[in-house]
Amino acid sequence: MDIIKVFGTNVRKYRTEKKISQEKFAELCGLHRTYISDIECFRRSISLDNIQKIADALEIETYKLFVE
Repeated sequence: MDIIKVFGTNVRKYRTEKKISQEKFAELCGLHRTYISDIECFRRSISLDNIQKIADALEIETYKLFVE
């Protein structure tokens, strides 16, 4: 399992299910849009603080971002 790919894929899946643009999502997370893009394109490792911000913005349990 490539954890960066699983995480990025899940972020994109949950974000698009909620019909939120990357720009709006980044605003909800308090992060930059290019940072979100890098996560979704598997180009970025991410801190635990930012993982929690993303899960909170998606209104999901954090572990769901790591399930294949």
